[in-house]
Order: sequence, then structure tokens, then C-alpha cells
Amino acid sequence: LLIEVPWQQALLNAIAVLIITCPCALALAIPVVQVVAISRLLRRGVLVKSGTALERLAAAEMIAFDKTGTLTVGRPELVDAATIETSSLTQAAGLAARSRHPLARALVRSTEAKGLVPPTLADVREVAGQGLEMETKAGPIRLGSRRFCGVTGTDGEQSGSEIWLARPDAAPVRFVFADQLRSDAADVVQTLAADGYQLALLSGDRAPAVAAAANAVGIADFRAQLSPLDKVAHLRALADQGRRVLMVGDGLNDAPALAVAHVSLSPATAADIAQTAADIVFQGDRLEPVRESLIVAKRARVLVIENLVLSLAYNMLTVPLAVAGMVTPLIAAIAMSLSSLIVILNALRLRSSVARSRGQPALN
Repeated sequence: LLIEVPWQQALLNAIAVLIITCPCALALAIPVVQVVAISRLLRRGVLVKSGTALERLAAAEMIAFDKTGTLTVGRPELVDAATIETSSLTQAAGLAARSRHPLARALVRSTEAKGLVPPTLADVREVAGQGLEMETKAGPIRLGSRRFCGVTGTDGEQSGSEIWLARPDAAPVRFVFADQLRSDAADVVQTLAADGYQLALLSGDRAPAVAAAANAVGIADFRAQLSPLDKVAHLRALADQGRRVLMVGDGLNDAPALAVAHVSLSPATAADIAQTAADIVFQGDRLEPVRESLIVAKRARVLVIENLVLSLAYNMLTVPLAVAGMVTPLIAAIAMSLSSLIVILNALRLRSSVARSRGQPALN
């Protein structure tokens, strides 16, 4: 049954329908939440580099940590400098000066603290996850892991981190380092476990040092002496099992793992290549930004869903009314503006809700 109406009324109804169906609220539903979430994290010293990082972070169910520079502050100190010959110390420091690895930088600092000047060495090659190597007429000189330097036996199996200096026709020299855990590492790890995340420690360091760090923070699943390729293979194996892993690392040897993980975080003190590979970079000496990023991401996902529901509910309610001629263009304009405002105000709840949730279990 057709009902004829004056063309003026039909035109007003059409205008009202066009205004009502303007997808402002729906278009704002996701971006406004992302803007609020990213700005919230930025004020806390967390830089989100990828547009999809928060979405992937919210889906993470397992967290894999590196040790040196991630669970620890990344400022190790050489503890046996007094027992090492000056010639060995300066030569090792000359090699170490060509690397940004925390142990290498600690070796250089310790050498300079004794008033010694490391020599400038050319043609030094860095092998990711292994160490440094320089070719000489007598043979290669290496500074790095026990395996890289060809050291056998169980000499000096303390829990501290170590690197070795191997030279032709000379006994290998061991350098032992001590590094402190981040002040809140144990608390954050235990809280993440209580939040329901599965935790793992993946490190290229020696087993005693990795075991000591894992026990100190409460991580039962730890793996030591992993090369960069070993970390990548482990993460890919987890991905093949359907696991969504958050990788937190900082070193040159962590960059491939950060790149292949479902989502990744890196401290601002990390190597440049690690920061480039990571989706999110956080500042400071604390590990709390990792948990706060997870809380913000999960809360943002909830708010996105709420905004989409609000937008769809608005359209399902108002479009039939506009089509029936029960809404004037003025009321349609007010309703459309209010729907956009409601979506924005709902997204702004992220600021206060995250502040209240700090110290509480993360949202699921």
C-alpha cells in the first residue's frame, strides 16, 4: 500500500536518512580507541610502532623473555678484573669495543676504569650470538662464548655470565660478569603468571647463569645457550602449535626472534636493530611497562567491541525511524553527533580504567 506524501516532506525524510546513516560513529569506533591507547602508553614511556601491535598484543597468550638487558638491567660489571693480565685485558677490550653487546661494553668500561686504553683494532667481525673474531697471521683471535672460543671442560661453572678470549698459542682467558635483575622483574613475572600467561626464558647465556636468573624471578621454563637461529626455530615451533607468543628482548641476537614473534617488545636501551625489529619500545629500568602494555591492549580490545556494538545499535534503532519519517533532519544531526560523542567518551574510559587496573589481574 503506497502512501503519497508531499515532495517537500519526502525530501526532508531522505535528508534525515542520509544524516542518520552517516557512518561517523562506526568509522571512529576503532581509531579513537587506538589513539587513546597509544597516547596513554606514550605518557608512560612506551612507544607503539606498529598499527596492529595492540591488536596482536591483546591476543598474546605466552611471553618469552631474553635475560641480559631484559630481565636484568643490562649493565653487567666485570668481577675478576684484578686477576687478569693487563695485556689480555686490553686486547680483549680492543675487540669488545667493536660490539654493543652488554658484556662487551662492560669489558671496555672496566678496562678504562683501570686507566688502560684499549687498542684500536681493524677487521674485527662480529658473529651474532657467538662473539667477535679477528684474523691474524698466527691465527684467529676470538672473544665470545665458550663454544665459539673452543673452550672445553667445566672450568669455572659459576652462575655469572662469562666471555672468553682465545688466542693462538695461548691459554684461553675467562672474564666473569655480574648483572642485577631489574628491580621489579620478579614481581612483574609473578603477576604475569597470575594473570594467566605462560612464561619462558630464552637466552644465549650459559646454563648456570640462565638457571639462576630464572629461579630468581620464578620462571620454570628456561632454555640456555641458544643461538639467534635457535630462538627463531623455537618461536616458529610454538607458532605452528597455534601459540601466540610475545617476545621481549634487547640484543643483536634477539632481533630475528623479535621479528618472527607474534608481537614483540624491546627496551629503549636495546641495540638499534632490536628496536627496529620490535613492535613496541619501552623506556626506563623497570619491567612494569610490559604488563601495562598488555593491560592497555586487552582493555582497548574490549572498548573496540563496545564501540562497534554501540554504533550498530544506533543505526539499527534510528535508521528505521528516519525511513518512517519520524525523525527530522535537525534531530538526525543531533543523534548522529551524539553517537560519535558517545563512542569517543567510551574510548576515553581507557585512561581511568587502566589507572585503576594497575596492580590488578589483566583483563581476559
